[in-house]
Amino acid sequence: MPVLGSRPMSGPDVPGRLADELRDLLGPGGWLDPADAPGLTVDWRGTYSGTPVLVARPDTVGAVQEVVQACARAGVAVVTQGGHTSLSGGSVPTSDRPSVLLSTSRLNRILSVDPARFTITVEAGCTIEQVQKAAAAVDRQLGMDWGARGTATVGGAVSTNAGGLNVLRYGSTRENVLGLAAVLADGRVFDGLRALRKDNTGYDLKQLFIGGEGTIGVVTAAVLKLYPRQNHHRSLFAAIGDLEHLNELYGRACAIDHGGLTAFELVPEMGVAAAVAELGVARPIPTAADWYLLARFSGSAPVDDTVTRFLGEAVEAGLLLDAVVADTAAQEENLWRMRDELPPETLIDCKGAKFDAAVPIDRIAEFQRGTEAIAGDLCGPDAVVFSFGHLGDGNLHVYVLPSLDRGGRLAPDLVATTTAAVDDLIWSLGGTISAEHGVGQDLLVRLAGQKSEVELDLMRRVKAALDPDDMFNPGRGAHAVAATTGYPEGGGRP
Repeated sequence: MPVLGSRPMSGPDVPGRLADELRDLLGPGGWLDPADAPGLTVDWRGTYSGTPVLVARPDTVGAVQEVVQACARAGVAVVTQGGHTSLSGGSVPTSDRPSVLLSTSRLNRILSVDPARFTITVEAGCTIEQVQKAAAAVDRQLGMDWGARGTATVGGAVSTNAGGLNVLRYGSTRENVLGLAAVLADGRVFDGLRALRKDNTGYDLKQLFIGGEGTIGVVTAAVLKLYPRQNHHRSLFAAIGDLEHLNELYGRACAIDHGGLTAFELVPEMGVAAAVAELGVARPIPTAADWYLLARFSGSAPVDDTVTRFLGEAVEAGLLLDAVVADTAAQEENLWRMRDELPPETLIDCKGAKFDAAVPIDRIAEFQRGTEAIAGDLCGPDAVVFSFGHLGDGNLHVYVLPSLDRGGRLAPDLVATTTAAVDDLIWSLGGTISAEHGVGQDLLVRLAGQKSEVELDLMRRVKAALDPDDMFNPGRGAHAVAATTGYPEGGGRP
């Protein structure tokens, strides 16, 4: 696959000469020295870091092409970074070979909005919140949403097939992308920026880039679906009688309004208590329970009767103990702020074995009990299992922590052994160890226990065909999964 451009760069100090070339190419504002951008070179958990040759900040597709071509000639890797909210170490510069960090922050234009066709075309560096506001301005709604909406970008969402709060109604990112454009390893542009709802003319090549984690190209723009704006919302917070009731609760919530359910989240009491203490939010209801349901119903017409009926039937059936419905915007904001701030890394600065798991919803209770048993056996009587997440699609974010004491850290050897045991539990329940965060660097060892050799071989062949020199995000993504399982001490981080 020939690279478009001049002959390969060779000789001494290739990285330094490449940096000079890129500075000249991109001009003022188009680049940063790594020393001036420390926040971009380490992941937010402090687990992975790397120092790039340069931080490139192209603002046109042509400039992206030129950066990629220059890196290809120099034999230097390209790591694409959007909002830098990756939870799997996928957007950090490489530490084992020279790389250029290609930031999409200046590719941030709304290219077009078509309310009649319910589409919006945006550049990869647009934040999710920016796109949401552009959709709202024409009385439409973006289906994608998550807590980091003000920072996370469209390119990152596409590259990781991000999930979020609204998956049960609108699907993951993959279900919301109609078309995309990307720069390939040889500098050519894959132009699939079409807004068609149907196109049955061969391989749907855009799907390779969705969830590809930046390993086969640089996504530069996307056409996203829009939906009728849901102007009426009601959020409720309810005490759950038993985790075994989740499947029935979800079934009732879905059936009662034929799709009015937008979000269906699990919140633990330990999370509520920590949020009250750390954030100063008000406790939503006086009734204490181990688990709570946070749900939102939305519609183009008022949904008050829907919420009242759901709660009345659920309480009467003994599925819920008590509930409150947010009557004001401030009350609703209080509920969702608590949910957005739940990860214990940020809430109480506590770290341990972390999982982005999905299991069938009727096995969530079994998963929680099994994880608690593993934590007790391996980590001691003070260990806790802090779980929360998206009940509607069976996706739980689970943390095995040494305790709930602020600043607690689970010992590296316990992280490794606990991770291996919980992974086995997830697979035994028919689940996955990465529901929405992707592979990145975190799952390179662990994923070999989930993917068959045929699947891994096919992914490696795709990578080799589109990026034969392993230039894009090398050593990350599912194609790079180790051939054998193993959880080295201190490793196996989810």
